[in-house]
This record gives sequence, structure tokens and C-alpha cells, in this order.
Amino acid sequence: QVQLVESGGGLVQAGGSLKLSCAASGSIFSINDMGWYRQPPGKQRELVALISSDGRTNYADSVKGRFTISRDNAKNTVYLQMNSLEPEDTAVHYCYARIRTRFSAPFYDYWGQGTQVTVSS
Repeated sequence: QVQLVESGGGLVQAGGSLKLSCAASGSIFSINDMGWYRQPPGKQRELVALISSDGRTNYADSVKGRFTISRDNAKNTVYLQMNSLEPEDTAVHYCYARIRTRFSAPFYDYWGQGTQVTVSS
């Protein structure tokens, strides 16, 4: 089994910063992309940022210049540094990873349980 465990969410004032972490554990052979999605109240889940195994990144336009995604492959961990937070960033943030559990297996998508980020104005 594979688990993604997130930490670092919370309540912050507009203009503040938070750092999210997500550690993957369990039966892991290799990890391809890792990243973060979010679901604002009453809206659909949307991409925030992705990072490939070799460090290539992709960001939603709404967070470019404010958020930075990084990963530690030795720890199977992905991070999201969020600066200059805005009330519009309020959402449940979900960790994502594309994982292969053994050499001959295909990659599957895995999700964390979600962590709440609330930005007050």
C-alpha cells in the first residue's frame, strides 16, 4: 500500500506564507510526477503545481511568482512554499504523486487526504 501524508496547512493573514509538505510511504519502486492540487469552496479541484522526477516544474497561472514547488527524492517528499497568500488561495490542498509499486507495474495516481489552507483578508 502507498500513503501520502500532508502537513503544514492552517490559517494565515493575507500577504503571509505557509509551507506544505507531503511524504509518500509504503511499497514504492519509483515516483514520476509529484504535485499539489486544490479545491476552493464550491469549486472543482484544480492544479496548483507539478514537479517531475528530474525537477521540471509547472504552475497554475494564478500562483506563478508566489508559490514554489520542490521535492526531495531521497525522502519521497514534495513541498509547496506559498508566499504572498491571498484570500482566493483558500482551499483544501491535496498532494498528488504518480507512483509505481514494482518494476513491472504501471504508474498509478495517488492522493493525500487534503489539508486546509485558509487566508483571511
